[in-house]
Amino acid sequence: MIEASGCDPKILTDANALKKILLEAAKVGEMDVRSTYFYRFTPQGVSGMVIVSESHISIHTWPEKGYAAIDVYTCDTNSKPEKTVNYILEKIKAEYAHITEIERGIEDEDGTYTHTILSWDEAPQEEN
Repeated sequence: MIEASGCDPKILTDANALKKILLEAAKVGEMDVRSTYFYRFTPQGVSGMVIVSESHISIHTWPEKGYAAIDVYTCDTNSKPEKTVNYILEKIKAEYAHITEIERGIEDEDGTYTHTILSWDEAPQEEN
């Protein structure tokens, strides 16, 4: 889960640009795209979802605040979600990101399931 701040409001308002970014991010993260849906709200804001074989990538934007809530959910150990996240943050021009990684489906000895949570802050930097 990513809380992205200081993002470019023009990009956060453009459903087509966001769709292109998330589709390319899936490719960068070695994920197989199955379906997409993006909706632009009036007067502004976009919600979008890319369904991948490994699960999904979603974004919800508040251009007036320069804020985007992003989820990169994957259950495939071969995909590269970190690359997906970095690509999205670079393309929406985020100045700051609070990232929370949740590892789900950890089986306890008694057959119940739990998860672990790790959070950190970062200022994304452009990749060369």
